Amino acid sequence: MIFSVSEKWEINPSELTFMKELGSGQFGVVKLGKWRDQQKVAIKSIREGAMYEEDFVEEAKVMRLCHPKLVQLYGVCLKHRPLLIVAEFMDNGCLLNYLRKRGGALKEAWLMSMCQDICEGMEYLESHNFIHRDLAARNCLINENNVVKVSDFGMTYVLDNQYTSSSGAKFPVKWSPPEVLHYSKYSSKSDVWSFVLMWEIFSEGRTPFESRSNFEVVNDITRGIRLYRPHRASQPLYTIMYRCW
Repeated sequence: MIFSVSEKWEINPSELTFMKELGSGQFGVVKLGKWRDQQKVAIKSIREGAMYEEDFVEEAKVMRLCHPKLVQLYGVCLKHRPLLIVAEFMDNGCLLNYLRKRGGALKEAWLMSMCQDICEGMEYLESHNFIHRDLAARNCLINENNVVKVSDFGMTYVLDNQYTSSSGAKFPVKWSPPEVLHYSKYSSKSDVWSFVLMWEIFSEGRTPFESRSNFEVVNDITRGIRLYRPHRASQPLYTIMYRCW
């Protein structure tokens, strides 16, 4: 293997105890586990053939960035199959599900605090010349103290200024700006647009443009149509969201 994560990040799978499944996606399964019978961890295993090993390693490298508002990497298992990423366990799980279950019980100040957490994590990524490319409530996690952390770095790229994806690349249409929709051009500005996430938070987990198809959303965004003000957001807050777009 010509690329690697340093040896100090390599974890022996025998040190891991697998517990219940937390979720699954197109690339693999995430399970709750324990590391050395002490530390609760989230263990992401990659299905054979689901992604290139290079991409897996690049995701692990991004997760080595250390900030209190980014989900922290503990280590990886690259010498055995399946490939594993071992990361910080977040007790309250996915932010999107949390909002849908408990959003109505949260005060506006707490919703604002969630936005602040995510801003701090994203500011750190941008300061290190990373773009996330898939910022959304589904890709943030929340811990037992209701601190929100940015996660899911599978689409993250290092860049000097702008990244143009290869043709045919998939991207989240309802969270994407015109330059991504039409030219697949990503920058820190496209991550700012993805503060559609702020709209998700103040709408308690609703899906943006929920009644519109992806094709219709592309046409709407191109014509200058933007998301409406969520019922929990004040006009000054909505002004901030709108400026992101």
